[in-house]
Amino acid sequence: MTRAKTLRGLVLTMGYACVAIGIAHVLLGNASIPGAESAGPTIDSLGRFFGAIFAGYGLAWLWAARQRPIPATAVRLLTAVFLLGALGRLLSLAVEGWPHAFQVALAALELALSPLLFWLADAEEKAHPAPRAPDATV
Repeated sequence: MTRAKTLRGLVLTMGYACVAIGIAHVLLGNASIPGAESAGPTIDSLGRFFGAIFAGYGLAWLWAARQRPIPATAVRLLTAVFLLGALGRLLSLAVEGWPHAFQVALAALELALSPLLFWLADAEEKAHPAPRAPDATV
Protein backbone atom coordinates (compact mmCIF):
# COMPACT_ATOMS: atom_id res chain seq x y z
CA MET A 1 0.00 0.00 0.00
CA THR A 2 1.33 3.42 -0.86
CA ARG A 3 1.87 6.18 1.66
CA ALA A 4 -0.95 8.18 0.01
CA LYS A 5 -3.44 5.31 0.34
CA THR A 6 -2.38 4.70 3.92
CA LEU A 7 -2.88 8.40 4.70
CA ARG A 8 -6.34 8.43 3.11
CA GLY A 9 -7.36 5.31 5.05
CA LEU A 10 -6.13 6.69 8.36
CA VAL A 11 -7.73 10.11 7.82
CA LEU A 12 -11.09 8.50 7.01
CA THR A 13 -10.77 6.13 9.98
CA MET A 14 -9.92 9.03 12.29
CA GLY A 15 -12.91 10.97 11.05
CA TYR A 16 -15.49 8.21 11.35
CA ALA A 17 -14.10 6.99 14.70
CA CYS A 18 -14.09 10.47 16.24
CA VAL A 19 -17.64 11.23 15.04
CA ALA A 20 -18.90 7.89 16.40
CA ILE A 21 -17.09 8.31 19.73
CA GLY A 22 -18.30 11.89 20.07
CA ILE A 23 -21.91 10.94 19.40
CA ALA A 24 -21.66 8.05 21.87
CA HIS A 25 -20.46 10.47 24.56
CA VAL A 26 -23.32 12.88 23.81
CA LEU A 27 -25.93 10.13 23.93
CA LEU A 28 -24.55 7.98 26.79
CA GLY A 29 -22.82 10.53 29.03
CA ASN A 30 -20.85 8.95 31.88
CA ALA A 31 -21.86 5.46 30.73
CA SER A 32 -19.58 5.91 27.71
CA ILE A 33 -16.49 6.30 29.90
CA PRO A 34 -15.15 3.09 31.46
CA GLY A 35 -14.77 3.66 35.19
CA ALA A 36 -16.78 6.92 35.26
CA GLU A 37 -20.34 5.62 35.47
CA SER A 38 -20.89 7.25 38.88
CA ALA A 39 -18.99 10.48 38.24
CA GLY A 40 -22.10 12.61 38.80
CA PRO A 41 -24.05 15.20 36.83
CA THR A 42 -21.27 17.78 36.51
CA ILE A 43 -18.86 15.35 34.83
CA ASP A 44 -21.76 13.92 32.79
CA SER A 45 -22.54 17.40 31.47
CA LEU A 46 -18.89 18.08 30.73
CA GLY A 47 -18.48 14.73 28.97
CA ARG A 48 -21.53 15.27 26.77
CA PHE A 49 -20.29 18.76 25.84
CA PHE A 50 -16.82 17.47 24.96
CA GLY A 51 -18.46 14.62 23.06
CA ALA A 52 -20.07 17.15 20.75
CA ILE A 53 -16.72 18.90 20.31
CA PHE A 54 -15.06 15.55 19.56
CA ALA A 55 -17.71 14.77 16.93
CA GLY A 56 -16.89 18.13 15.33
CA TYR A 57 -13.21 17.21 15.41
CA GLY A 58 -14.11 14.02 13.55
CA LEU A 59 -15.98 16.07 10.95
CA ALA A 60 -12.81 18.11 10.41
CA TRP A 61 -10.93 14.86 9.66
CA LEU A 62 -13.69 13.86 7.22
CA TRP A 63 -13.49 17.28 5.56
CA ALA A 64 -9.75 16.73 5.06
CA ALA A 65 -10.41 13.28 3.60
CA ARG A 66 -12.75 14.80 0.99
CA GLN A 67 -10.01 17.06 -0.39
CA ARG A 68 -7.90 16.03 -3.37
CA PRO A 69 -5.10 15.90 -2.38
CA ILE A 70 -5.56 15.72 1.38
CA PRO A 71 -3.98 18.95 2.66
CA ALA A 72 -0.83 18.26 4.67
CA THR A 73 -1.42 21.38 6.77
CA ALA A 74 -4.84 20.11 7.87
CA VAL A 75 -3.43 16.68 8.75
CA ARG A 76 -0.62 18.26 10.75
CA LEU A 77 -2.98 20.57 12.67
CA LEU A 78 -5.48 17.80 13.42
CA THR A 79 -2.66 15.48 14.44
CA ALA A 80 -1.23 18.18 16.73
CA VAL A 81 -4.60 18.34 18.51
CA PHE A 82 -4.63 14.54 18.75
CA LEU A 83 -1.11 14.52 20.21
CA LEU A 84 -2.04 17.29 22.65
CA GLY A 85 -4.83 15.03 23.92
CA ALA A 86 -2.34 12.20 24.42
CA LEU A 87 -0.01 14.53 26.30
CA GLY A 88 -2.97 15.58 28.45
CA ARG A 89 -3.51 11.93 29.32
CA LEU A 90 0.16 11.64 30.33
CA LEU A 91 -0.14 14.77 32.47
CA SER A 92 -3.22 13.29 34.14
CA LEU A 93 -1.32 10.06 34.77
CA ALA A 94 1.52 12.02 36.40
CA VAL A 95 -0.80 14.17 38.53
CA GLU A 96 -3.68 11.79 39.34
CA GLY A 97 -2.28 8.30 38.80
CA TRP A 98 -3.26 5.42 36.54
CA PRO A 99 -6.70 5.62 34.94
CA HIS A 100 -8.85 2.73 33.74
CA ALA A 101 -6.89 0.33 31.50
CA PHE A 102 -8.97 1.38 28.47
CA GLN A 103 -7.73 4.96 28.90
CA VAL A 104 -4.13 3.71 29.07
CA ALA A 105 -4.68 1.79 25.81
CA LEU A 106 -6.11 4.92 24.17
CA ALA A 107 -3.08 6.95 25.27
CA ALA A 108 -0.74 4.35 23.77
CA LEU A 109 -2.70 4.38 20.51
CA GLU A 110 -2.65 8.19 20.38
CA LEU A 111 1.08 8.31 21.05
CA ALA A 112 1.77 5.67 18.39
CA LEU A 113 -0.50 7.12 15.68
CA SER A 114 0.63 10.75 16.02
CA PRO A 115 4.17 10.29 14.61
CA LEU A 116 2.79 8.10 11.83
CA LEU A 117 0.24 10.74 10.86
CA PHE A 118 2.89 13.49 10.94
CA TRP A 119 5.11 11.34 8.68
CA LEU A 120 2.26 10.64 6.24
CA ALA A 121 0.82 14.17 6.26
CA ASP A 122 2.15 15.24 2.86
CA ALA A 123 1.88 11.84 1.15
CA GLU A 124 -1.01 12.76 -1.16
CA GLU A 125 0.40 16.18 -1.97
CA LYS A 126 3.65 14.50 -3.05
CA ALA A 127 1.84 11.75 -4.96
CA HIS A 128 -0.54 14.17 -6.72
CA PRO A 129 1.12 17.60 -6.93
CA ALA A 130 -1.02 20.52 -8.07
CA PRO A 131 -0.40 21.52 -11.67
CA ARG A 132 1.89 24.50 -12.08
CA ALA A 133 0.58 27.66 -13.70
CA PRO A 134 2.15 28.37 -17.11
CA ASP A 135 5.10 30.70 -17.08
CA ALA A 136 3.92 34.19 -18.03
CA THR A 137 7.32 35.56 -19.01
CA VAL A 138 7.89 36.49 -22.65
